Amino acid sequence: MIVCLFDIDGTLLASGGAGKAALETALAEDFGIALRSSIPYAGRTDRAIIRDLFKAHEIDHSQDNLDKIFAGYLRRLPHTLTHNQGRVLPGVVELLDRLRLHDQVKIGLLTGNVRSGAQVKLGHFKLFDYFAFGGFGDLHFERDDVAREALGQIHHHVGRHVQPEQIWVIGDTPLDVQCARAIGAKVVAVATGQHSTDELAPHRPDVLLADLTDARPLLQRWGI
Repeated sequence: MIVCLFDIDGTLLASGGAGKAALETALAEDFGIALRSSIPYAGRTDRAIIRDLFKAHEIDHSQDNLDKIFAGYLRRLPHTLTHNQGRVLPGVVELLDRLRLHDQVKIGLLTGNVRSGAQVKLGHFKLFDYFAFGGFGDLHFERDDVAREALGQIHHHVGRHVQPEQIWVIGDTPLDVQCARAIGAKVVAVATGQHSTDELAPHRPDVLLADLTDARPLLQRWGI
């Protein structure tokens, strides 16, 4: 058995910054503030991004404010996805179609997106139905903890323990490599996000690809 855990932004799709736009618009409009700080987004969880935005803008990190920012974000996300005109990244659909032909391949997610945001993004690009389980950014500040959540979901979905070497994380940032190693998984790094192959190589992924257009090296490793 092979379990594939895909990151979303920069790996499966390029949203054109739709998530960032929806989140920051919600912050500015719903909290009545002028944005005055920029923080890193790539590879991080939504919870960590919001924590840092709240801190930078002196907003109380309360449950009420979390509920408010997530509601505002999800309300605006469909519009920003349409307006920003993103795209599914090269080779993604072909690879997913190939993988789901095999009963012994399970396809899930390992993403910093909150579950509802992931569903909206993937639904917009008609990718949601490929994924039956995963780990998400609703509860966790660190990607390593999202990976641990995904690991638990694998065992629940499959119905038995899966060896770490059977699990592959596919992502586009050094944090994807790091969180895969946190659960003993193997890693495919793709240079379709903000990091080039030269930037990803020092993190020693098991497979390094410019994109997923030619997935033969990966499929050979998986024996399919």
